[in-house]
Amino acid sequence: MKYTSIALAALAVLATTAHAAPAMMSAEWTAQACDAWNKDALLVDGLAEKWVKNNKDRGYKIIHLYRTDCGEATMTELKIMDKDGKAMCVYGGAVQNPTMDHAVDYTMHATTARWNEMGAGEYGPMKAMMFGRLKFTGPKVEAMSVMGPFEAFLQLPGKIPGDKACPAK
Repeated sequence: MKYTSIALAALAVLATTAHAAPAMMSAEWTAQACDAWNKDALLVDGLAEKWVKNNKDRGYKIIHLYRTDCGEATMTELKIMDKDGKAMCVYGGAVQNPTMDHAVDYTMHATTARWNEMGAGEYGPMKAMMFGRLKFTGPKVEAMSVMGPFEAFLQLPGKIPGDKACPAK
């Protein structure tokens, strides 16, 4: 009976661990963010016209993101392409494009607390940038021209479960 109780307790721990959310902004979490992007009409359709096409004829845009308090070494990547007139995320995970062209690409970072606030919809991109809550490198005028979709993007951390521990480096 004693061994059965221990075995059941061990299975409960394993089951809990198996379903734990990945660390927010880890490669696994970013893959889920890519899927969520593709299910959000505001991102897919709202960025389809000019935004996704501003890519210097490479055919894609790159977004790098990380949590400031976890460090730049934990950065992940989203790759967005025009597919059938829609801005589709075709990759989310570890950085594959380390060299950015910030005339068309974006790097964004904020503290975990700030990502959580933006994810909860407490404020949008304008306030986040104006008050320095979101550190941002990339075409700012372009970003300002797509505030609705940009806000939808900043709400992804509130839609995708993520553990608060820093991603493994």
